[in-house]
Amino acid sequence: MQYQTEHHQSESWGYYGSVRSVHMTDPLERVARLASKSAVVIFSLSSCCMCHAVKRLFCGMGVNPTVYELDQDPRGKEIEMALMRLLGNSSAVPVVFIGGKLIGAMDRVMASHINGSLVPLLKEAGALWL
Repeated sequence: MQYQTEHHQSESWGYYGSVRSVHMTDPLERVARLASKSAVVIFSLSSCCMCHAVKRLFCGMGVNPTVYELDQDPRGKEIEMALMRLLGNSSAVPVVFIGGKLIGAMDRVMASHINGSLVPLLKEAGALWL
């Protein structure tokens, strides 16, 4: 699997962006802006096994997600806290946005995949063409 990166190549998950490049002060605004920049956006931690699993799911489907590894960014902790507030729980990652819309954490992504609603969402967002 080969993917593009903005700042560095780290394994082969997809497009890795930097949270630093957005100069907004409110972390929730940053999340919304970053989430709207690509068809599929995953906020992740590089050491998180569930993050690894969700990235593998999308890559296995032929989707090229933009991945923000929050532990590799100096302002990543702010984003992680904003995601926790957004989701209303203690686990902030992985968090998936498709077409700029919040899908949720791993449980919501897997439920959508199992019930058949994930592929239509990906097609609508332009992440899948099949």
